[in-house]
Amino acid sequence: MDVLSAIEKRREITAYKEIPISEEDLSKLKTALYQSPTGNNLPSREFILITNKSLLAQLSKTTPYMRWLEQAAAGVAIIGREEVSKYWLQDASIAGGYLWLAATSLGLGAAWGAVYHAEDQQESAQRESYVRNLLGIPEKYRVVAILGLGYPASDPPPKEMYAKDAVFHSNGFNVR
Repeated sequence: MDVLSAIEKRREITAYKEIPISEEDLSKLKTALYQSPTGNNLPSREFILITNKSLLAQLSKTTPYMRWLEQAAAGVAIIGREEVSKYWLQDASIAGGYLWLAATSLGLGAAWGAVYHAEDQQESAQRESYVRNLLGIPEKYRVVAILGLGYPASDPPPKEMYAKDAVFHSNGFNVR
C-alpha cells in the first residue's frame, strides 16, 4: 500500500482480533519508527515495543481512555528526551504518525493512547509515573504516548470529514 492510500485508510482502531503480529511485521514497524525524522537529526525519541499481554493489560489502566490497549497484540511506548532536543515532543509525535501509517499499510489497526498531557501537568505526571514504573523508564525521559497495534476486529467506515475549504488557505490567511 502506498503512503497516500494508508493516509486515506487510517482509522483509530480500538478493537482487535486475537492474532499475534508476525516478527517480520514488527520489524517493519520498528524500521518505520527508526526512520521517522527528528529536528536536527537528534535522537530525541526512543521506543519500547510491548508484546507481553499481561503488561499491555496493566498499561491499559494508565487512563480510563486506554482500556482498549488490553486487547492489542502489541504496543509501542514513545518516550522523549527533553535534554537532547527542544523538539522532543514534535519528534515523538511524528514517529507515532509514521508508526500508525506503517501499521495501516500492513493491514494492522492502531490507536493513540496519550500519556503526556500538555494542559494538565499534574495529570501528565501521574500518567507518566505509572507507565515509567511499569516499564522501568528513567525519570529523565518523558512518556508521550502508547500506541496499541493489532488486526482490526472490524473495518470501520470513513469518518465524515469537514470541507477542505474550511482548513486550507492559499498565500495568506483567509485567501481561498
